This record gives sequence, structure tokens and C-alpha cells, in this order.
Amino acid sequence: MTPTYSTITGLGFYVPDNIVMNDDLKQYMETSDTWIQERTGIKQRRYFTYGKDTNASMGAAASRMALERAGVATADVDLIVYATITPDYYFPGSAFLMQRELGLEGTAVIDVRQQCSGFVYALSIADQFIKGGTYKTVLVVGSEIQSSLLNKSTEGRNVAVIFGDGAGAAVVQATTDPAHRILSTHLHADGRYAEDLMVKDPGSSRDGRWLTEETLAAGDYNVAMNGNAVFKHAVVRFMEVINEALDANGYSASDLDLLVPHQANIRISEYVRQQMNLPTEKVYSNIERYGNTTAASIPIAMTEAYDEGLIKPGDLICLAAFGSGFTWASALIRW
Repeated sequence: MTPTYSTITGLGFYVPDNIVMNDDLKQYMETSDTWIQERTGIKQRRYFTYGKDTNASMGAAASRMALERAGVATADVDLIVYATITPDYYFPGSAFLMQRELGLEGTAVIDVRQQCSGFVYALSIADQFIKGGTYKTVLVVGSEIQSSLLNKSTEGRNVAVIFGDGAGAAVVQATTDPAHRILSTHLHADGRYAEDLMVKDPGSSRDGRWLTEETLAAGDYNVAMNGNAVFKHAVVRFMEVINEALDANGYSASDLDLLVPHQANIRISEYVRQQMNLPTEKVYSNIERYGNTTAASIPIAMTEAYDEGLIKPGDLICLAAFGSGFTWASALIRW
């Protein structure tokens, strides 16, 4: 019996129209373009437009682009795997809302809450379902609206300047061609560090109402981050999980045609690039344009890299992410 593999046949992304330059943040906090660029590499990011953009509508826009480029009819989608930490509702997840918008009633959906590693986790889920023969066409989506969760004050600027909004999607389909496929995926997590990067409220394990005057005053509905801890773990786990994928398939870093890391911080990506002795042109970066879009960052970056001719048939591509949880993951793809 011929083995079934999975392959990415289409990519797409959507970012809101609202461009927020570094200097625009001065209206909220004490900061500067130089200060932000030196610490993050970010020049601008996108913020959603209330009344126009939703998490699900952005995911749908990215999905339509990916489906069109794959030459796949929407009705042919068997499963949606949707990664986000910023759903439109507390429940149900935004996968249901996007499914409704795409007219795919009855199609199975899975919501994934794996933060910055969400897209790679979602891709791995799609890969397993396809290789197991359950589904033939899976839509994998990462979408985030984070600008509404940020403490846009001088007190919260270390976090607020980093994040942006956007969505990306990939069409993953069954193939019997072993030369062009997802080679392997690798997933990890360590909950000991859950509080080093989190949004605490609203949470169910509270005495009384989820949101009270006390929780609002404490700002627990904003993103809280221990930046030093995140950086220290990220640079180690990024390299570990990239090397894990390479080792599992008999490759070394020099065999890579392109590394597409989660766009967390230019300092993290640059440190990893140097430690792995990769030339600048082999590590894709678009954080300067969009900031950190969490689960959306890898599919947005992949789409742009593909459009720029940096991902070509036969190329060896590695996706890698690290984020809250802590969670980290990689995927190695022969395009």
C-alpha cells in the first residue's frame, strides 16, 4: 500500500489596514522609534479596526487567499485546525465563527491554544489526520487580535510595543509524493513557566465574578511577561527543536534552504541564526513590518517568503516557534 503524506499546497495571509508606526505609540507611552527598534527590531505593526475586523474574519480572509492559491474549492475542506489565543468569544472558539463565514457547516473544527507555537501545533495535527487517512484537505489557520489586550502605557510598554494583529493560513493536502511533503513535526511544552508569559483574567478559577473592580485595577486582563525568562528559554529551545527536526531526518543546519522562525523578537532570531551559523538570507524575518502576531506570525512569514521567491520546489524549509506555556515546536518540510 502506498503511504500517504501531507503537503502544503496554498498559503495566504491578512493584516488589518491600520498601520501603527513606532512613533504613533508616543500618544500612549514614553517611547521612541529608536528605543523600540533596538530592543525588538520592530518598525510598525497592524491593529485591527473595530467593527470591521474580527479574529474569525481575518482568518477567513487569509483562508480564502490560501484556498485560491491552492486551487481548492472551499467545499472540499474536510477539517479546520484554528490556532489563536485571542478568540472573539470566551467560547465557542473562533474556528466555529470562521467555519460559518466560509459556509462550511458540518465540517469538523479544532481550536488550538498553544500561543506562539499554535500554528506549528495545528500543522502537526493536520499532518497526523492526513497521514492516518481520516482527511484529505485540511485548512490550518493562525489568527490574532492582540492590540485590545495590551497595556498601552509607559508601565506596560515593554510588552505593548511588541505585539500586533493579523492572520495566516495554509491548505494542507494528502499526497503520495515522498519528495514534496511535511517530513516531521516536533512538539514540546513545560508548564512550570506558565506565569512568565500570560493573560491571567478572565479565568474561571476565581472567587465570584471573573472581572471585578479589583481585577480590572490589577490589570490582569493585559499581557504580562517576564522578558528575561522568555528570552533565556527561547534561545535554547529554538535551537533544540530545530536540531531535533534536522536530526530526525538526517540533515544538518547547512542543508536548510530557509528557516522561518516565529517572529518574536529580532534579538532572539538573530541569536539563533548566529549560534547555528546560518547566513542572514536563510533566516526569514518580517517582524519589522508586523511585530509579533503570535500564532499568525509563521503563516504570514511563510506566505511572504513564498511570494518573494524564497521558498521553491525542492527546498528544505524549517518552521520553529517558542511561546507562552512554555511551548516550543518545529516542522521540517521538503517543499
